[in-house]
Amino acid sequence: MGLFDSLFRSAIRQGSKEIVNQAVNQAAKAAGTKSYSYTFQKMPQTLEEMKALPEASLKDPAAVAALIVLALDRYGTDRQACFDMMNFLKGPEPLSETEKQQINNQYMDGKNYVARSYLKGATPENNYTPAEPLRIEPFENPYSRDNYNQGYIKIFLQSGGADSPRYVVLRNKPSTGQWFANQFMPLLMGIRIPKEQDKWA
Repeated sequence: MGLFDSLFRSAIRQGSKEIVNQAVNQAAKAAGTKSYSYTFQKMPQTLEEMKALPEASLKDPAAVAALIVLALDRYGTDRQACFDMMNFLKGPEPLSETEKQQINNQYMDGKNYVARSYLKGATPENNYTPAEPLRIEPFENPYSRDNYNQGYIKIFLQSGGADSPRYVVLRNKPSTGQWFANQFMPLLMGIRIPKEQDKWA
């Protein structure tokens, strides 16, 4: 067997190893993924309505992630209601003025559809109109609990207008066992515009 043949076969073997390694890595990631589903008959309009939801016990971090979506969606129609809900979900550390301004900046230019895009069935093609009943499906990936022992968890949500998921970071308060919003701005990153706003659609 010549030198070329030897190198060629070695390359094939190496390529096979890479394919196997990729498959193993993907399987490992899939095994570490845990999905959740929360159904809501309607969007809460006030903090009182949010507090009446079973998810508002704040003992389930994935449920808190779903409530963050509902709270942020309220900004488009009632800014103060949104802030009231977010302050509840932030717990011991209410929204800072900087966070309020960041939310405002993300909603400029009529982008009141961004939070709604995390509801099941909401896509650019239907102008981010979610299916009914309203459903939000957060999930964990294999790295979500990397800092769990320090009291933090990262929960992911898939927007109907983005290719990759976004996330929130929640922090646990040991004295109550509740989870509160620590980071949430990644949810408001730009997504594809709805069809009704796309002049090229």
